[in-house]
Amino acid sequence: MQKTDELPMTEQLEKLKELQDVLAEKYELEAKIEELPKSLDGSTESLDRYKKQYIQTNTEYEEKKAQVAELKKELDEAQKKREEGEKGMDAVKEHREYEILKKQIDEAQALEDEKREELKKEEKALDELNDILKGHEEFISSTEKDVNEQRENLDKEVADLNQRLEVLKEQEAKFSEGINPEIILKFQRIIRRNNKGIVAVAGNVCDGCHMVLPAQFANEVRHNDQIRFCPYCSRILYYDDSIVSKVYSLQNDEDIEDTDEDLIDGEGFGDEDEDLVDGDSPDTSSMDYEN
Repeated sequence: MQKTDELPMTEQLEKLKELQDVLAEKYELEAKIEELPKSLDGSTESLDRYKKQYIQTNTEYEEKKAQVAELKKELDEAQKKREEGEKGMDAVKEHREYEILKKQIDEAQALEDEKREELKKEEKALDELNDILKGHEEFISSTEKDVNEQRENLDKEVADLNQRLEVLKEQEAKFSEGINPEIILKFQRIIRRNNKGIVAVAGNVCDGCHMVLPAQFANEVRHNDQIRFCPYCSRILYYDDSIVSKVYSLQNDEDIEDTDEDLIDGEGFGDEDEDLVDGDSPDTSSMDYEN
């Protein structure tokens, strides 16, 4: 029995048809709004990865820089020691003293040459690290710019989608008025799964799942006097004369073609009369729906 605050059944069905399109678009937009931020994941992950590499390379650079500074200090000390030894050679009077000083100078010279060679190698490595850092900085700067632009475009797109979503919510509320909230809730669940929640019954067949409905149930749907759900796919069903008329028209066309072929072949005469003579009646099982 229809509640007093509910709309007539024909109006409810019409509203549900409108609501179907609104809900389908609404759920599609909600899914899109949820998925859109994920499109930035690849770019942000790449950016984070390069930032980590930059931090690691910068740490190596600072360590190498400190190593180069220490080598310069050691080279300077070795050089000073050699120069002091060379100055002291002028004051040497004894051969033994000369030999000792000469050995110190040679050792200082060897250490100076070693440090200079090592410094040259480490300075080259430092320059290479510096070039890598500059490359990382340029890439990070460029990627950050791209990510920010993508984020701005995405935010704008999401804002536009949310604006459209608000319109759909208003339409949803409008088309839900006068319909039992429990039916609306079930209808929403159906739309989330199938995008199609209200379908016509063509003959005894649900136009949603194409299952043959029980004859009595299909006949009840024909009255369009209350909301009925398909026992197979749970969609809301309604009867549409235009669809049924089209189905019967197609069936009649096929019957006519079959009859013409029988006449051309010289068949189809007398068979039915013979059955009637024998006391049988024509098969009327196809007329159950009409009855």
